[in-house]
Amino acid sequence: MKVLAVNGSPRKGGNTETLIRTVFEVVENEGIETELIHIGGKIIRGCTACAKCWENKDEKCIVKGDDVNEYIQKVKEADAVILASPTYFANISSELKAFIDRVGMVAKANDDLFKRKLGSAVIAVRRSGSVHAFDSVNHFFLIGQMIVVGSSYWNNGVGMSPGEVKDDSEGMEIMRNLGKNIAWLLKKLK
Repeated sequence: MKVLAVNGSPRKGGNTETLIRTVFEVVENEGIETELIHIGGKIIRGCTACAKCWENKDEKCIVKGDDVNEYIQKVKEADAVILASPTYFANISSELKAFIDRVGMVAKANDDLFKRKLGSAVIAVRRSGSVHAFDSVNHFFLIGQMIVVGSSYWNNGVGMSPGEVKDDSEGMEIMRNLGKNIAWLLKKLK
């Protein structure tokens, strides 16, 4: 079993990554493999609406020059996927949005490629806007017929400076509970 996390933050080692690693710690203690990929700060073009993925049905996007096709295969191989982002103007990072649009379109074009995989949004926030960002990520999972895994509250943690999210005791507990829920459900499904 494997959990893949996609970090949409351009800050390596920032609050978004801290939240992901908190979930991973619990999941890894349950003997489940994890992988973290950083897309924040990378150039990922948005979907061009060319519909070639619907024509070709080869699990690939024809847009060249980025790693989206590699990401599609990583999501396909994972049993659970965490899409994580800081909150930018009450939404997700532009890199994660481009990821969702391109990866999601290819998945839809290929008979809902990620159907019945587990999915969880993780959102880092300074003060507000996290609920909208959380909802934006969950649309990707729900449209793709994935199973959304929740926690004891919305999956967000509060902090501004890198590492500050560790001071959000409730947010850290939410991440630990999310890890428990992902591990429990993966084991039930296997």
